[in-house]
Amino acid sequence: MAISVFDLFKVGIGPSSSHTVGPMRAAASFAQALADQQVLSDTRRVEVRLYGSLSATGVGHATDRACVMGLMGEWPDQVDPTSINARIQQLRESGRLLLAGTQDIAFNWHSDLLLLDESLPYHPNAMSLHAYGETGLLSEQTYYSVGGGFIIDAAEAASGNAPTSDVHLPYDFSSAVELLALCNKHGLRVSELMMANERAWRSDAEIRSGLLHIWSVMRECVEQGLRDEGILPGGLDVPRRAAKLHRSLLEIGKPNVITSTLSAMEWVNLFALAVNEENAAGGRMVTAPTNGAAGIIPAVLHYYMKFNANASDDDVVNFFLAAAAVGILCKKNASISGAEVGCQGEVGSACAMAAAGLAEILGATPEQLENAAEIGLEHNLGLTCDPVGGLVQVPCIERNAIAAVKAINATQMALRGDGKHFISLDRVIRTMRDTGADMHDKYKETSRGGLAVSWVEC
Repeated sequence: MAISVFDLFKVGIGPSSSHTVGPMRAAASFAQALADQQVLSDTRRVEVRLYGSLSATGVGHATDRACVMGLMGEWPDQVDPTSINARIQQLRESGRLLLAGTQDIAFNWHSDLLLLDESLPYHPNAMSLHAYGETGLLSEQTYYSVGGGFIIDAAEAASGNAPTSDVHLPYDFSSAVELLALCNKHGLRVSELMMANERAWRSDAEIRSGLLHIWSVMRECVEQGLRDEGILPGGLDVPRRAAKLHRSLLEIGKPNVITSTLSAMEWVNLFALAVNEENAAGGRMVTAPTNGAAGIIPAVLHYYMKFNANASDDDVVNFFLAAAAVGILCKKNASISGAEVGCQGEVGSACAMAAAGLAEILGATPEQLENAAEIGLEHNLGLTCDPVGGLVQVPCIERNAIAAVKAINATQMALRGDGKHFISLDRVIRTMRDTGADMHDKYKETSRGGLAVSWVEC
């Protein structure tokens, strides 16, 4: 499977890539398929069935709302997040849904959107959609949201293979060993090798403009997070902290990234908190590689761009390309889905990606970059996904801040070495996969174990 940097970094909305972005894409795809099959005008009713983790934490992750918006023809990268509440309220009051944006049908929130206490075999994030006409079933499809906003349908799942691509990559790799060998053989940095692969899809200008657009969305997400105050939605009454922390740090003044370590670390915390508070509020996001871990990569890149006087757009491009190389390895050989392997697959992968990106723009060799990613991922192994109340708030928001600092530390440690280390990145990724397989389902985005049950709602 050929994976692009733009597969890992996608513009969407909060609070979850697998539970919000993926289901919205699936529902929008289903609505579009009805139009393509020329049965849209015959459709009188649709039914959404959510299974496994999508059902267990669907309401807290806004999966129900995402499905409805997708059925109305909205896509995660295009929908206006500020319009969703009013449109959902209108639908609830009227009982009418504009399917694919054109076909008016009746929709009952409680009987047409079902949260089922059962799982489908391929992946815990499963959903099926059914369209009915006057005489019965017109179309049905099952989708799996496999992390990071990626979706596959039932046929792709049944084949046992990931969706294939006809794209031929000049430097295809499926392991860190292969990646390092290609870099050494052809005298390429990791970002240079990734750029060559990206040319299989796009021109240099398109790659560069696309990545800078991703960066602009990340920056706006941080700025929005620094402006907004109040209480996050969902019922936990979690207060936003980023705006207040920002004012406090501005009073201190701009630290030097080398000499004012503690102050700089607070800025890293701030950037991550701002992103993940905005994510928790359902704002505009970039999967990096998921929403639950969306604050780590922008926090680390903001840290570099803010405190390095020589930082440039070239650094942004190279950071994303190098980070994506590690993300590809995590997705190919384990998972970036919290519902599949726990939070180690989300925060752990993002931490490794951020460490790799930072190492690249600080001049690391490919071996040092691999070492930085290994350190970042190794020290997130076993991390459970146990969101309190099914919301991407506690412990998710702070967890991103901690992992962002950890990524920077991993890079610093790797740059002090020569790239040689005891356990390889490939072995750590395989360990993440095996640990996820051994992990009880209650620790994998179901809110039935861990911190999620240590808090009792009164």
